[in-house]
Amino acid sequence: MNRKAVMKRVLFYIQQDKKLVVASFICAFISVITTLYLPICIGEAIDYAIGTGNVDFNAIIQVLIRMAAVLLINVGVTWLMNRINNKLTYHVSYRIRKDAVEHISKCPISYIDSHDQGDLLSRILNDVEILCDGLLMGFTQFFTGVLSIFITLFIMLQIDMRMGILVLLITPLSLVMAAFISKKTHLLFLIQSKNRGSISAFINERISHHKVSVAYEHQQENIEEFNAMSEELKESSMKAIFYSSLTNPCTRFVNAIVYASVALMGSLIVIGGSMSVGQLTIYLNYANQYTKPFNEITSVISELQNALACAQRVFEFIDSPVEKLDAPDAFDLENVKGKVELRHVSFSYNKNKPLISDFNLVVQPGQRIAIVGPTGCGKTTLINLLMRFYEIDEGDILLDDINYRDITVRSLRNHFGMVLQDTWIKNATIRDNITLHKHISDEKLIEASRKTKAHSFIQRLPQGYDTMLGDISSNLSIGQKQLLCITRVMVQDPKILILDEATSNIDTLTELQVQHAFQELMKNKTSFIVAHRLSTIQNADCILVMKDGKIIEKGTHEALLKQKGFYATLYHSQFLNQMS
Repeated sequence: MNRKAVMKRVLFYIQQDKKLVVASFICAFISVITTLYLPICIGEAIDYAIGTGNVDFNAIIQVLIRMAAVLLINVGVTWLMNRINNKLTYHVSYRIRKDAVEHISKCPISYIDSHDQGDLLSRILNDVEILCDGLLMGFTQFFTGVLSIFITLFIMLQIDMRMGILVLLITPLSLVMAAFISKKTHLLFLIQSKNRGSISAFINERISHHKVSVAYEHQQENIEEFNAMSEELKESSMKAIFYSSLTNPCTRFVNAIVYASVALMGSLIVIGGSMSVGQLTIYLNYANQYTKPFNEITSVISELQNALACAQRVFEFIDSPVEKLDAPDAFDLENVKGKVELRHVSFSYNKNKPLISDFNLVVQPGQRIAIVGPTGCGKTTLINLLMRFYEIDEGDILLDDINYRDITVRSLRNHFGMVLQDTWIKNATIRDNITLHKHISDEKLIEASRKTKAHSFIQRLPQGYDTMLGDISSNLSIGQKQLLCITRVMVQDPKILILDEATSNIDTLTELQVQHAFQELMKNKTSFIVAHRLSTIQNADCILVMKDGKIIEKGTHEALLKQKGFYATLYHSQFLNQMS
């Protein structure tokens, strides 16, 4: 996105509060008028005290009263304008963040997997914050600055046309300098924003895996890597700040030329008798008022370059491709029996590195299918395809003889239940973590918790099922969190189960007890079980042995052992390791 497109996008969010924009403009107009009226009062007061013994004190007092009233109005209007601008920028930031958060739920898994989560977090939080800081400065100073320039120039032309034309001739120098510098700083601020996102991603990753870093004595390497990234951020920031800081002194230099030129020409006119000293004072005040907004506006432009660079990163994320929508004729699938079929399925994350090719599988309703194989053979990928987290490159996947493409994604996933090796516990009560805010009776909830052996430790918590949890802040062990995830599936009672190392973080005794619960849960349900411990899948109706994205062996536990193939070798190696 170029700067023009980013600016249009920002204006789209701003125009949704047209009333606030109009109110801010009116307040800015009143603030400018009251500010520009003060030099007139000062000039009048000077003319009333032009010489010794020739001072009109009554007139001066009247002028001072007017000045006090104008100042009070100016202060009140400025306070109101700042309140309006703060409210306006808050609304803009809320809408942008809302769109970003809503986009996360629409993003395909492939996008989340291929982008650093810390960087995405930095875009939504830090970049939006910087954008809104720039907008706040823009609203506060830009309106008043532009109005001050035009109104002041109009008044100056009315007072003396010759000096007004002189000011007009010198002014473009300031605009040319500001335009050149702002164009240079936009790219530098964009690089700075990207470096800031990289550091956020680095810190997020190191905090999440702090125990691993400490265990392997990797702290010093982390510090060195952080220092290198900080150095890059420092260099990009210094360059951006250096170029942006040139704007103000350059415009001040031009403004000083304007002021000196006006003072020189005005003095000559006063000597010639065409203008009074008070009028010259008014004119010099206006010359100062005219040049002052240029300094403010150029400062705003520098901040806006930073804001637009951050906005560009946020909008790039919001505009990223969403998950493939349902076909126009897709329908909600109900009363699922559980037959799953894959026909000549091919898929790869990287088109240059094929992973699954010409994969065929038929699973009858109620069958328990175990999937085993070495790391990288495609087990998890197969699960991703079954859940339609990724779209297949070729072939078809069918549920109850209906093509996946003809079924709405929402109804498809409603018939699946997943328990993964990595647990997910959100900041909510245990009840909400299990039910996911769905209406489920306490009786059904407790029954499922008893089956998964989670009820006993939940009861020991301070508020039982109403205890608040967080994935990091809670005191639950990894095994206890995984029991909650298993209970979550037990409560939902889906027709098809996917268990990806579902008991890997549970002790042996609890695992045996949970396996009984799984046996009951899997009755009359199609189940896909990914396991590395082969002792947990011996009762599967069919075991698929995968290697390089293909099924190389297929059969029951006993049949595969008799074949004395890859599965038998894998099983006996585990058995020997356990014996040793």
